[in-house]
Amino acid sequence: MDGRDLVRSVKSFGPLRGMREARTAWRRRGAGSALPERGPERARVPGAVREALPLPGGGVVRFARSELRIVVAAGGAVFCGWDGAEPLPSYGLAGRPPEADPRAGLEPDKDGGWRVVSERVTVEVSRHGAVEIRTPGGVVLRRDLPPRWWEPVAGGPARWSLRSEVPPDARVFGLGGRASGVRLRETSYRLWNGGASSAVPAPGTEEDAPHISMPVQTVVADAGTHLVFHDTTWGGKVTVREGEEGAGSGHDRPGTIEMRMDGGPLRCWVVVGSPARVLSGFAQLTGAPALPPSWALGRHHAGGLAADEHGVRELAEGSAPLSAVHLGGGPDGPFAVDEGRFPALGALAKDLAEDDIRLVRVVDPAVAAGPEGSVHGSGSAAGVFVTDADGTEVRSPDGSSPAGRAHPDFTDPRARAWWAEWYEDLAAQGFSGVWHEPEGRAAADSPGCAVPLSAPRVLEGRGGDGREAHNVGGLSMARAAYEGLRGCRPAERPFVVSRSGWAGMQRYGGAWCEEVPAGWQGLRAALSLVLGLGLSGVPLAGARIAPAADAGGGPLPPEAGGEAELRLRGVQLGAWLPLFLTVGGPPAAGPYADAVAAVLRERERLRPYLVSLAQLSRLTGAPMVRPLWWGCPEDRALRDCEDAFLLGDSLLVAPVLTAGARKRTVRLPRGRWCDTVTERVYEGPGTVTVDAPPERIPVLARAGTVLAVAGADGAVELEVWAPAPGRKGGGLVVRDSGDGWAEPEIERYATGWADGRVVVERWAGEDRVPVTTGLRLRGPVTGTPPGPAS
Repeated sequence: MDGRDLVRSVKSFGPLRGMREARTAWRRRGAGSALPERGPERARVPGAVREALPLPGGGVVRFARSELRIVVAAGGAVFCGWDGAEPLPSYGLAGRPPEADPRAGLEPDKDGGWRVVSERVTVEVSRHGAVEIRTPGGVVLRRDLPPRWWEPVAGGPARWSLRSEVPPDARVFGLGGRASGVRLRETSYRLWNGGASSAVPAPGTEEDAPHISMPVQTVVADAGTHLVFHDTTWGGKVTVREGEEGAGSGHDRPGTIEMRMDGGPLRCWVVVGSPARVLSGFAQLTGAPALPPSWALGRHHAGGLAADEHGVRELAEGSAPLSAVHLGGGPDGPFAVDEGRFPALGALAKDLAEDDIRLVRVVDPAVAAGPEGSVHGSGSAAGVFVTDADGTEVRSPDGSSPAGRAHPDFTDPRARAWWAEWYEDLAAQGFSGVWHEPEGRAAADSPGCAVPLSAPRVLEGRGGDGREAHNVGGLSMARAAYEGLRGCRPAERPFVVSRSGWAGMQRYGGAWCEEVPAGWQGLRAALSLVLGLGLSGVPLAGARIAPAADAGGGPLPPEAGGEAELRLRGVQLGAWLPLFLTVGGPPAAGPYADAVAAVLRERERLRPYLVSLAQLSRLTGAPMVRPLWWGCPEDRALRDCEDAFLLGDSLLVAPVLTAGARKRTVRLPRGRWCDTVTERVYEGPGTVTVDAPPERIPVLARAGTVLAVAGADGAVELEVWAPAPGRKGGGLVVRDSGDGWAEPEIERYATGWADGRVVVERWAGEDRVPVTTGLRLRGPVTGTPPGPAS
């Protein structure tokens, strides 16, 4: 970018956004300036089919200039790999790929093509390399056109593109979550972890990725749901164009999804079925979500009073429920104690633990250069930091360290093992978990501050550079932390949260989204990011929400007016997300103190329900926060709804996302729903208008559901919402088994009517046993007519 480019950017977007666009482009150029020029390229397509080799579960189809390997796994997942690409090695897969389905095989198809038929999916390959994914009934879910490669004439990694067609009514979700909306449409999305700007891009413009981006697409259509995982860690871009159904005798226009990747293998996994089935299949491929300790599902707090020991004790003595306090690193490195602010950290941690409050350490991956015996000296001696081609340690500038900061190569097993050992120090200091910041966060606006992409990386011994390693740095760092904490505290489940990651990060912990715009649009962005992460396989997630005039999250004066209302609505939304973090001063302060205190108490009351959801996510891969279409993807109106969500199967949460709103409309899935405050009932599907006073946001319970809550004495009780007369219901409850590895029992309950009253039964094997104690019955117990729905 030269001076003329800068002027054009400012003229096009205005001074603020123009400077941001210029700075982003400059950073990209600086980060990759040492890479060799690609030079002339040669385009290639598969060409005509030549032969096919049947193998267990599928086979290999050879074309004139490429070959395609197709394998249908025993669980129904489909693997497609071009140019000899195999499932391994992979950062996304949790281990060995699933075994091939012995009943599926490659057989000739019409017009010279080939197909693989299995119980759950049919794959058809045309004679020129187009691949269709069909339901067992033959309905097309996705059609990948023949791919195209661009190979440097002088040698080097090939770029590739793949254009896919989906049904006209299809809606696309995923990519790790995007601030512009949970539904991906009419936009190009970058697949490059870099921290998107805090402004939501204009519709139709290219959207940078946040620090978490994933090549995972979840596509929902009338024909069915499917998930596609393109297993390449290289950067690229995904362009989505929604389709359109023709009116009358007009033609349908299919939706398109085009991937343009800078390199890496062209391989993917496809899972088809219901939304629950595709997320379960994805979890089987990439790993079950890590189960957080139960305390991690309470309220966390960072900043403000947490700046020193006195402030932390003041927070702990407050009346608002609190489960964890986050502390940053000291001046001597990411694992050192700032003894000036925390002179007795061990005693503080012990005192907090007695009140069931834990300490969480915020860890930055960059290590300030230091002498022998320091963290940096230890790492230099072990040779775990990124170096340039000459073997010189790469350092990024840092104002607090004149010699700069070094960066561990987390794609090196030796670096992960070395890093994991330092978590024993954190555990000894009294920390119960870690919160990872993304690489290069401190000086993200400085040109060339990041590790050069040309710097060699180990990549598990294969070798490569930053173009392949960049996106999985956060994932590999989370792995090191998880293994380190598990090694030094084998009896406790680790708690790891990362602000950077990639597909499969759920194996090690949760995700946190910081790249949220200030103001009211930030509430929508936060919800979109958490929903998108859930549909990308990461159920434990949260997002920061801060008012425009107070991005730091500090206390607001009573006269703050609209800013105080925004803070209130942000806390009300955040309290219903899996990870809940308050920032700055005491949250229950200011003009809405009572309302904030009420939602904090409600969060604590529902913690047993969140424990159940986390356990079920570990077993099934289902997100804790789900879109409204989760149980009925055929409802097109729900597929377009982005302002409400389901918390598990039992609760529908409708946050207030606009200033001054005292009512809001809610689109209901089918079934009966009960307002959890007024207990008024509504019948879905349809749209209703419900009250949303400052004291609360609308939360509706599914009639007939059973969920675990904390009673007045703190003991777990069952909250039962009466089913509609003549109908049945039920629910699953998984009680807290502590923070260890004990396998809990899954309790299955059924609700119904008998002799004019609600009855609750628990399944015991094949039998059902009546439950009469420990219940809290809610909702109408007579045939009360439901509220109107349009």
